[in-house]
Amino acid sequence: MTDGPENGTAVILLHGFPEFHYGWRKQIPALAEAGFRVIVPDQRGYNLSDKPKGISAYDVDILAKDIIGLFDYFGIQKAKLVGHDWGAVVAWKIAINHPERLEKLVILNVPHPNVMADFLLHNINQLRKSWYVFFFQIPFFVEWILTRNDFYHLTRMLVQSGRKNTFTEENIIEYKKAWSQKGTITAMLNWYRAAVRRGWKDLFTAKKNLKRRVKIPVLMLWGRHDIALSHDMLEPSIQLCDDGEAVTFNKATHWVQHDEPDEINKRLIEFLR
Repeated sequence: MTDGPENGTAVILLHGFPEFHYGWRKQIPALAEAGFRVIVPDQRGYNLSDKPKGISAYDVDILAKDIIGLFDYFGIQKAKLVGHDWGAVVAWKIAINHPERLEKLVILNVPHPNVMADFLLHNINQLRKSWYVFFFQIPFFVEWILTRNDFYHLTRMLVQSGRKNTFTEENIIEYKKAWSQKGTITAMLNWYRAAVRRGWKDLFTAKKNLKRRVKIPVLMLWGRHDIALSHDMLEPSIQLCDDGEAVTFNKATHWVQHDEPDEINKRLIEFLR
């Protein structure tokens, strides 16, 4: 979806698991009112987007090319990109591999890929937090677990990872509509399966080198109460950015854009301008 003036500066918002463009509902109006042209896709496999079969179709290189193709479709030579969760993984990938296509980058609650790799290899606490990534590798069974009883377990995972009022009953109805699209659950899980299948070769590589540094301006926004990703990964991620700034939200969860929408919107507008 798009919003805001057609002649406004384009800002692309990338959602993560298990959301869709609806996950930016609290940011879209504010950015549009500030004069930005807001472009918010459903990423590959989610909601109404295409859902190609096969795990290899969800390799992070392909996911990044999807977004580069989006830039080209809208005639955007250099984008201002915002990503959360898996959307942030794709955003990091574009910043590292296609820096010439980005002007500014905003990352919400996801570390730099090198930092994620280091913590998965050497930090038992983060490895424990990432248990679900390995659980998601089980074919068919995980789909059955997440969809049974009207998405009970997927809903529970989402709600319990946020604050008490992060997700309302109205929100859950919208998410269930998206999850109910044919092939969506498998497609969403295939993002995780593709990442593990390539052995973190490119997405999560532990080798630090200059090619993995991010040279464009980066703003990282992080809710401390993230049950899946340790806050300890924030500062090392900033250290891999030539021009990085970090803002911590002490009472927010992984879903920081839902928990603190006013402050997030303010930070986004100030930085992206």
